[in-house]
Amino acid sequence: MKKTIYLFSDGELKRKDNTIFFESEKGRKYIPVENTDEIYVFGEVDVNKRFLEFITQSMIIIHFFNYYGYYIGSYYPREHMNSGYMILKQAEHYIDPGKRISIARKFVKGASQNMLQVIRYYRNRGKELTETEDAILELANNIQGCNTIEELMAIEGNIREYYYGAFDIIIDNPDFVFEKRSKRPPKNYLNTLISFGNSMMYTVALSEIYKTHLDPRIGFLHATNFRRFTLNLDVAEIFKPIIVDRLIFTLVKKNMITEGDFEKTTKGILLTEKGRMVFLQQFEDKLKTTIKYKELGRNVSYRRLVRLELYKLEKHLIGESEYIPYSTGW
Repeated sequence: MKKTIYLFSDGELKRKDNTIFFESEKGRKYIPVENTDEIYVFGEVDVNKRFLEFITQSMIIIHFFNYYGYYIGSYYPREHMNSGYMILKQAEHYIDPGKRISIARKFVKGASQNMLQVIRYYRNRGKELTETEDAILELANNIQGCNTIEELMAIEGNIREYYYGAFDIIIDNPDFVFEKRSKRPPKNYLNTLISFGNSMMYTVALSEIYKTHLDPRIGFLHATNFRRFTLNLDVAEIFKPIIVDRLIFTLVKKNMITEGDFEKTTKGILLTEKGRMVFLQQFEDKLKTTIKYKELGRNVSYRRLVRLELYKLEKHLIGESEYIPYSTGW
């Protein structure tokens, strides 16, 4: 299995013959190209054209984050698996209002089903979440009747509002209260964790799209416009509840991340480098965790689950089988 490399220090990424290395004040760290899938850059890192040419050949993606931990973009190598036919099919399903809304509904349905499963998991463990479950169920029943993206996004927003409102009941920690969703900058510790985790989920989805024939620039729920990528945002909606949110609950409940792992700046509340490292280690462990995938009759990792979701979408686009979003069974 290929690895993900995380770089927190300042330095330079360089090529040496048929390998690459990261040079910083701490010295030189070689990165095995054949075993590397993607590189996450959090420090100030310099690269040159020779290095970029080499990682393009090696099909390695680099995701860049700024000083504050915000995702700023990716170096997405030449689309080695791009299919003209698949791009046409994606465009066809985007341009046709009926086809687009049909796929968009599936993303919202999958997200709402997995949010419900999270709520039920904790309700079954004694948390008072019956009202939240009922409210989400009632809203989810309206998904199929949405005929425009605007209607659908409004329903999704209302579902998520009830869902996030349950976080304080689930976590039950006065240091980690939700209050309301806040972004760029997050206004409290919990929103900081949600924003950071969501960014990571978006980049994982983007990396998995790279290994398929799909084009990340053509999404269906999120509008395809001047934004760089949108399909990864669509697919990530399904997995944020069961990967990111469950991870956040574990990190806080087990005191793996505490109030001391944050810093207040003019840009809002941020995770410290130590906090990010703890989060990312647990995030990687989560992505490697395997679960039973009934369609294949065997266990697959959560990361593989994202790729399988993309394969299902491909089959839908070419008319082979209808896309049914993943819904967790625990």
